[in-house]
Amino acid sequence: MQNNLTDSQSGQRATTVMHLLEVAAIIFSLDQLTKFLVMNNISPGGVWAPIPGLERLVLIRYTTNPGAALGLFRNGGNVFLVIAFLVAAAIVYYAMKSPSIPWLMRISLGLMLGGALGNGWDRVQHGAVTDFVDVGFWAIFNIADVAIITGTTLLAYWMWQEDLKEQAAQKAQEQ
Repeated sequence: MQNNLTDSQSGQRATTVMHLLEVAAIIFSLDQLTKFLVMNNISPGGVWAPIPGLERLVLIRYTTNPGAALGLFRNGGNVFLVIAFLVAAAIVYYAMKSPSIPWLMRISLGLMLGGALGNGWDRVQHGAVTDFVDVGFWAIFNIADVAIITGTTLLAYWMWQEDLKEQAAQKAQEQ
């Protein structure tokens, strides 16, 4: 079987995949470390106020979530485990097949990959996702959730910018 990639493209692809995996590893590690600290220092349902006087703004509240984000679909745990690992596999496959991925897209995919693996690992280990950041007006969440939302937002922003560039290029060609 012939490999159609040049050495330069192959090296660029390897660098892209490494950057993506580095971001994912950082997110996964931070997520699992914070969950470990919560599970080993706060009893289930327990609360800790890390910033005295700001309890109304942020608390650490140890909860578990067998469902999707925001506590939706509480009985769908195994479905979400499968989805998390399918998303992770799709991100890695895409990165391995793409000769070049812009840096913002690498970061966004790495954030989503790390978050998906972090919450997926929770489902495998504990049967539910450990959540602990309680800002009062929002559902309780964790580092993986923040990474997934941030990664998705960055990817949407990157795609929007690419669309604007494409539209500008088309207008320039029409003139």
